[in-house]
Amino acid sequence: MSEAAQARYRVGGMDCAACATKIDTAVRRVPGVEDVSVSVTAGTMTVRHDGSSDLKAIEKKVTGLGYSVAPLTGKAPVRESKTDHDHAHHDHDHDHGHDHDHHGHEHDDHDHEGHDHDHAGHDHADHGHSHGAEEVEGLHGHDHGPMIGPWWQSKKGRLTILSGLALVVAYVVGHLVPSIAPYAFIIAMLVGLVPIARRAVMAALSGTPFSIEMLMTIAAVGAVIINAGEEAATVVFLFLVGELLEGVAAGKARASIQSLTTLVPKNALLEADGEVKEVPAETLAVGSVILVRPGDRISADGTILSGESAIDEAPVTGESTPVRKGAGEPVFAGTVNGDAALRIRVTAAAEDNTIARVVKLVEEAQESKAPTERFIDRFSRYYTPGVVVVAALVAVLQPLLMGGAWGEWIYKGLAILLIGCPCALVISTPAAIAASLSAGARRGLLMKGGAVLESLGKVTAVAFDKTGTLTEGKPQVTDIIAYGRSEAEVLSRAAVLEQGSSHPLALAILNRAKADAVPVPPAFEVEALPGKGMTGKVGGEMLDLLSPPAARERGALNAEQDERVAALNGAGKSVSVLLINGVAAGLIGMRDEPRDDAKSGLATLKAAGVRAIMLTGDNKRTAAAVAGDLGIDWRGELLPQDKQRIVGELKKEGLFVAKVGDGINDAPALAAADVGIAMGGGTDVALETADAAVLHGRVGDVARMIDLSKRTMRNIFQNITIALGLKAVFLVTTIVGITGLWPAILADTGATVLVTMNALRLLRIKI
Repeated sequence: MSEAAQARYRVGGMDCAACATKIDTAVRRVPGVEDVSVSVTAGTMTVRHDGSSDLKAIEKKVTGLGYSVAPLTGKAPVRESKTDHDHAHHDHDHDHGHDHDHHGHEHDDHDHEGHDHDHAGHDHADHGHSHGAEEVEGLHGHDHGPMIGPWWQSKKGRLTILSGLALVVAYVVGHLVPSIAPYAFIIAMLVGLVPIARRAVMAALSGTPFSIEMLMTIAAVGAVIINAGEEAATVVFLFLVGELLEGVAAGKARASIQSLTTLVPKNALLEADGEVKEVPAETLAVGSVILVRPGDRISADGTILSGESAIDEAPVTGESTPVRKGAGEPVFAGTVNGDAALRIRVTAAAEDNTIARVVKLVEEAQESKAPTERFIDRFSRYYTPGVVVVAALVAVLQPLLMGGAWGEWIYKGLAILLIGCPCALVISTPAAIAASLSAGARRGLLMKGGAVLESLGKVTAVAFDKTGTLTEGKPQVTDIIAYGRSEAEVLSRAAVLEQGSSHPLALAILNRAKADAVPVPPAFEVEALPGKGMTGKVGGEMLDLLSPPAARERGALNAEQDERVAALNGAGKSVSVLLINGVAAGLIGMRDEPRDDAKSGLATLKAAGVRAIMLTGDNKRTAAAVAGDLGIDWRGELLPQDKQRIVGELKKEGLFVAKVGDGINDAPALAAADVGIAMGGGTDVALETADAAVLHGRVGDVARMIDLSKRTMRNIFQNITIALGLKAVFLVTTIVGITGLWPAILADTGATVLVTMNALRLLRIKI
């Protein structure tokens, strides 16, 4: 499917799933259209076509139904394959015997966060788009107020108020002049019914004969024919109130994810030509430099050029404690700068920053239907005509066969028509899924669509990558053992030799030296010894930092020191030996340490009955050491195809497998798993390759994602029960003669509002 044959639209005025179904049915009838996906919650529609379609005809169809439509510029994101990035050496085989001999070896350093998010394919224009929709609504009733301004200013709100006033006037007039009461009520009814009937006719012409508007129109006209004009007018008013409530609820669901975009400040302080000036944030170009004062929100994704500050990432990541960041580290739009001014180089344009991408992804996800949702759609396609048939039979069978009163039984038939409206049932699933996708996205848990959200709840085994997933992905100094010197001296001398090196083990030593604030004097005559380490002269001392085999060659290690090296290697650590004037002065042990929450995250999974296993390309010693710390099953020295094979084996055992990796060298295994979850590989890679992504690299988020899925499925089950349960009760009471038209419409509206409010509870859950 070429990207060119895809058009996206912002559709204004949808607030229940019946709207989406009508639009879907109508647009599918346009020649050349291959597929349509409509999201009520995002207010968007994507049309795939063969290129021969008249896009103006599509827009006309939608406006004819009473909705507004505006093209969203740009194509859907290009889903490029990331396998060409397939760095097989990502799980580096730090074989810890040849530790320092890979100084020249170019490691795949893990800070993909800095990747320029420059996927031009992602066009996030229109996120802040003020849905000009509401202005062109015409007589369409389904216009949700809360998107812009209060509900009473919307077309929908005004129509409801007008209908209510007409009803009050009819009551007053009817009371004063009883003879004209029936006509007063018919006029009051028509105020609300004309727009509804118009939409019913348009929907019928576009392929949806059994719309809620059509059921409403038949019931109201029927009620007038059997002299129940007063009830007909009241029912029309109640119907409009119900739709208004639905609109308010739908607006809340939509606003929850859109509110993410409001986190990004409107203006930014741009450094240009030696001066600082305030400019709109959306005009910032990639590469420009901005100044962020203490306490200000950061206005773009970028990398810190100078300054060091505690950054509050809670608005974007939900991370409660501020994170200290300095030069060279990435920052995200929408986060709050703490205690010092920062100069930041912009790495992503406004429409392509992390928040805009998350919103875009969630909107696309809401358009892709979950299996339950597709089933409910199919069910309602037969359910509504079925209700019409039942209502017709109730109206005519009793009078024809048993001699019942026509008026009474037609009245019951009309009530059944209203009870039968499938609104609550049809919205039961998408409302819950949309709320969950939004709740997850606000906490950095991204799921690409309802199908992924549903399947996460079935996961029984999780296969984790090691490097950069369970671990930080960057070696850290874990042990400093000094002989005849202080630990600080050993660290200082080692750091002197490592200055200027970008090797991960060198960076580990330099970072530790910086953290411990040990002095690192400038070095002279430093050179690399290929395959062995580094050597140099500092302050009259001859320094060597060597791998253990190179130190043994020189006879610099005694038996006790050799044992210490072996013990450190056994714990999966790389070792560097520092010689001062040819004598062993210290050992430095380094290892890629587990993430802070890896242990607790795995424990949560275990408690939920989910099996965890670690798959890594690292050597078995390191794998065993890390797995031992974390208490997890493991397999080591695996190539990407081995990981894929093991995932397949787990599936054969009957397990439902999620694969968690960094989305680059794990592509084959991510694809083989039932659900692929990307983590720790930087947002752009993560968002492209997997079914779901954990943006903030927390191991515990995998368990949270599974829990969110289970809660959502419970919520959907509750919603379907509410929707069908209320209908069943009122169906019986109507036939028996206990309830009439008013309770019938209240039952339908009430069920829809209850279902929507129940789904919105998912927005508030603390993940």
